[in-house]
Amino acid sequence: MLVPPFFLKHMFDIILKRKEGTNVLKGIKLRLYPNRTQQNQLEQMFGNDRFVWNQMLAMMNERYQNNKDLPFLGKFKLNYLLKPLKKEYPFLKTSDSSSLQVVNEFLTQSWKNFFQDKSGQIGKPRFHSRKYLKKSYTGYVKTSKTGVLQNTKVKRYTVVLEPTGKYYLSLQAEIPEPEKYSLTDKQVGIDVGVADLAILSNELKYPSFDSSYFEKKAKIWQKKYSRRRHLVKLLVLQDRNKRVLCPRSLESFTNWQKAQKSIAKYQAKAANQCRDYLHKLTTHLVKQYDVIAIEDLKTKNLQKNHHLTKSIANASWRIFRQMLEYKCEWYGKKLIAVDPKNTSRICSKCGYNSGAKPLEIREWTCSKCQTKHDRDINAAVNILHKGSTKLNGQGLAMVTS
Repeated sequence: MLVPPFFLKHMFDIILKRKEGTNVLKGIKLRLYPNRTQQNQLEQMFGNDRFVWNQMLAMMNERYQNNKDLPFLGKFKLNYLLKPLKKEYPFLKTSDSSSLQVVNEFLTQSWKNFFQDKSGQIGKPRFHSRKYLKKSYTGYVKTSKTGVLQNTKVKRYTVVLEPTGKYYLSLQAEIPEPEKYSLTDKQVGIDVGVADLAILSNELKYPSFDSSYFEKKAKIWQKKYSRRRHLVKLLVLQDRNKRVLCPRSLESFTNWQKAQKSIAKYQAKAANQCRDYLHKLTTHLVKQYDVIAIEDLKTKNLQKNHHLTKSIANASWRIFRQMLEYKCEWYGKKLIAVDPKNTSRICSKCGYNSGAKPLEIREWTCSKCQTKHDRDINAAVNILHKGSTKLNGQGLAMVTS
């Protein structure tokens, strides 16, 4: 499908994926502005991918129910089924073969995740509904403007329709390794929190991104959406009961759909601005310090505490750590994850363990050496000490500040 050059506006986000020799794989997200004809083409592609997913999933579900001991069908065996499926459903020929093969690849991976999961948290793959707002199509997209990405080799194209109604082109591109940052001979320990996202061992604190404005706006539109959808359902039911000649459907009303997109718009603004904030913060930290020690936190375990679940999710700890990981690798710095056990209990000056402390206690005085501590800064210093011990155990030395 041809995407005219002027539809590619700007680079939206770049994320390092993994290394391949001297090159790196980066995810590049570009905003698309398709015209009506192209939107219809994309809708057909979205529908074809959804149809193949559901057909293959139905077949695999029946096979699994009939005999759970049958060998697993991999993506190559599923690809053999595409040819007869296209003969039976000719509209699938409008999609290029690679996009439908990617669907089989994703479906196969979903089944593998289900079989390999021992915790029981991952269920079987689910059918895709046409009502799902976020749609995607992975395949070949012809455009003359990917040439502006200098020294890159595009390996995969994915067109995404977000719940906001905006289209994006996500590219997986292979590029040469970027230049390393200059060394600063500094190291730091980082404790993550809720009110302050990052607390450094040198007593600097960086606040969490404040998304309260967007949350309030989304909540207002959520109420409007619920009210409008309820009224629309009543009108649809009324038409059905009156047995009108041309009864209206939910999709024939636009007000509730506009409210739904407004909710998605504010949620997307919060997510985008938060990610931008995290990018700037993590880049700053990697530039400033050669060695960064952080807590090896398991956020899934922490979120079992229902009082902290929303705060932890908003704090974006997982994304923060992921960005630090790939940027340290990217720019030639060192990231060390340490066990957070007792980092809030031990005095960073004398090493005395004074026991557990409730979360509401933010400052405390060591009963042994009488040193007064800020709870989070003390934890960050202990994290730095643990990072130093771990690094020395690997035969390397911590740099001096």
